[in-house]
Amino acid sequence: MSGDKGLQHIKDWHVLVALALLGLAGPLVLPSLITQIAFLWLMVTFAVTWDMLGGRMGYNSFGNIVFFGIGCYAAAVIQRDAGLPYFEGLALGTAAGAVVAVAAAALFGAALLGIRGHYFAIGTLGLSVAAAEIAAGWDYVGAGSGLALPLYPGALGERELFFAYALFGVAACCFLFCRWLYATRFGLALNAIRDDHDKADAMGLRTTPIKIFTWCISAFFLGISGALAANMIGFIDPRDVAFAGATFGVWMVLMAILGGKGTLWGPVLGAFVFHVTQELFWTWLLGWQRVALGLLIVVIVVFFPQGIMGWIAERRARREAA
Repeated sequence: MSGDKGLQHIKDWHVLVALALLGLAGPLVLPSLITQIAFLWLMVTFAVTWDMLGGRMGYNSFGNIVFFGIGCYAAAVIQRDAGLPYFEGLALGTAAGAVVAVAAAALFGAALLGIRGHYFAIGTLGLSVAAAEIAAGWDYVGAGSGLALPLYPGALGERELFFAYALFGVAACCFLFCRWLYATRFGLALNAIRDDHDKADAMGLRTTPIKIFTWCISAFFLGISGALAANMIGFIDPRDVAFAGATFGVWMVLMAILGGKGTLWGPVLGAFVFHVTQELFWTWLLGWQRVALGLLIVVIVVFFPQGIMGWIAERRARREAA
């Protein structure tokens, strides 16, 4: 993608080292911001996983939040019912969250990924709404009252530190895996589907299995992050945490668009800009933060349709042509 050339003058490994330092040293240097840093890495995972379909393949999904919510609930139920010590229950619950999320992606993908365009987007939106309503009415998972998770056994403050590092690890693994994947022939197949689905079919690509497999990869990382985020928060609300389509579900789309969807670094950059801006709104515009966030969404859509990476690439192309 041309947007990836927007940071071509910066060595790729320089950025990776800087992010690694932030992920490892940030919670220690800025202990008062540990929770915000943990959520930053969650936002990075949201944006990168959404971009696998929405950016690389051109399938704009509003249903990715379903896999995050499944990870939340699967981990919570396992930890509640298995009777294991905290960390063993967390490990088993996280693994279960990933497995169940992948299974759900395979099932829903077989039903939805045969349709295209706006119909697919509307179908995934309905999926996220239905998931929230099912969880809110299911007594086994707490229904509308929500579900509390086991208490972290460490000292005060250790929980946030542990999950900040855990979510950083998930975000780093997700990004590095995508970085590798996009450089393979499979990555080229994703771009071929986005550029011309019919031509990709004519070339012999098995487009539907490719789309389902890609959604399963996204679901895998979202299921893990859901299990970890639920434990960090300590409580699952079906509409405001697990299947929060109006917030998390929309934000993952906006972050990818803001940074530049379909680019390697765009979703990461978009997640950083969006999360920092949102935190500033909550700090300095309390009471008006939702208004400011709504205006930010309008600015993103109107002034950055190609994202920050695309804007940088376009500016550089104009300077070189002048």
